[in-house]
Amino acid sequence: MPDLSVVVPIYNEIGNVARLCEKLHETLSAIQRSYEVLLVDDGSTDGTWDKLVELARAYPGLRLIRLRTNFGQTAAMSAGFREAAGDIIVTLDADLQNDPADIPRLLEEMARGYDVISGWRRRRRDPFLSRRLPSMIANRLISVMTGVPLHDYGCTLKAYRREVMRDVHLYGEMHRFIPALARWVGGTVGEVEVAHHPRVSGSSKYGISRTFRVILDLLTVKFLLQYSRGPIQIFGRIGALFGVPAVLMIALLVADRAFGWFDPFLVKRPFWIITPLMLLAFAMQFVCMGLLAEIQIRTWHESQGKPVYVIREIVEPSIQPARVGE
Repeated sequence: MPDLSVVVPIYNEIGNVARLCEKLHETLSAIQRSYEVLLVDDGSTDGTWDKLVELARAYPGLRLIRLRTNFGQTAAMSAGFREAAGDIIVTLDADLQNDPADIPRLLEEMARGYDVISGWRRRRRDPFLSRRLPSMIANRLISVMTGVPLHDYGCTLKAYRREVMRDVHLYGEMHRFIPALARWVGGTVGEVEVAHHPRVSGSSKYGISRTFRVILDLLTVKFLLQYSRGPIQIFGRIGALFGVPAVLMIALLVADRAFGWFDPFLVKRPFWIITPLMLLAFAMQFVCMGLLAEIQIRTWHESQGKPVYVIREIVEPSIQPARVGE
């Protein structure tokens, strides 16, 4: 069994995978650990899979996983986590903006007793307005809402202990929230600065269009972290926001009818009372239905062991996991 598993989700990176495998082999063969590399092809359409099969014959310890279609990065990472055999799992992007040479730094920091080590792209090589600024805002928002302060939630280069990841279930766009989910199940989270390089081949799969989905998943994570063990806490508070004013309004109307103490202006115009209350009620119904749906889908995935991906085929290495000097 390997000590270390490296999981790399890949989608249409034919121009980068050869160099990626070369750098991974160069770095991993120099550390004092047995390892395996799981390359998860997330339904590539540019010939990436054929190139990976070719590379698997040249490099030791490669395991290839091919998904039937493009399920997304979270699903690809979940497939890698499920198939990984190492005690420590390292993830990174396939576009070589993450540097495989930083893997030993993550392992050194993890040796201090952490369960999760997150990479921090302090000197990020991306456009400011379209990539870095939204990322800065998102990192701050996620840190505040989850209570796990990190500089760079979006950095895929991270290291995890396998026993912690067994209790973390991924779907949607949850891969960026793994440190917060790991903290939720009792894991300790650290951070280390890593290098970041500009993309030299292929095109980015990220953009501002993903921001809305990230925000929705952040709301889900916040709910799961704080209220999944007692949903009545949030629903009760929401109910109180409407119940208390309703009781006060009823008391006001009763007092006015009984004693003639008040003569509110709006009481004479029912339209201005009924319409806002109905609109607010509809809004809260949708919010509550969304949260209940999240609980249901989480139960569906976890209680039945339903994966969020479908594997088409797996190519196992023909030799044992590589060790130092191989």
